[in-house]
Amino acid sequence: MTSGITRALLVLGALLVIRGVDYSIAEKERIIASGDVIYLELAPVDPRSLMQGDYLALRFRLAAAIETQREASPRESERERSAALDVDARRVATLDSTGQSPVRIGYRIRGGHVWLGTNAYFFAEGNVARYMGKARYGEFKLDRESGEAVLVGLADEEMRTL
Repeated sequence: MTSGITRALLVLGALLVIRGVDYSIAEKERIIASGDVIYLELAPVDPRSLMQGDYLALRFRLAAAIETQREASPRESERERSAALDVDARRVATLDSTGQSPVRIGYRIRGGHVWLGTNAYFFAEGNVARYMGKARYGEFKLDRESGEAVLVGLADEEMRTL
């Protein structure tokens, strides 16, 4: 290949990557703007590793419930990984064990564990006191069509955004 063709292919590849990133960002912004608010209860995290730098390590009770359900009834083909949710009056989402709910959240398997899109919440330096010991729920925006959920904040026991 000539250097001109190589250069053109590199530029084309870079443009495709940039376009893919732009699309992903636009999709997340759409979900944040128009998605349904749901809250996922945080699971306890070892306090010795709770804070590392300027982020809060997160685990969700829903992820553990999905893992338990997957272990109890493994499916052969899981191209589309999603779980049915019960959403209560406070908009707290839990696993619908019947699988019949039309409200679904997508998930991935990472390192053998259910991944609900994030395992950390980043915040401005010096704000540790704002979150430490107060965060009880992850506030998500959920796209009901795709099941994609985007973490938009953390909330306390009363569903007040921290």
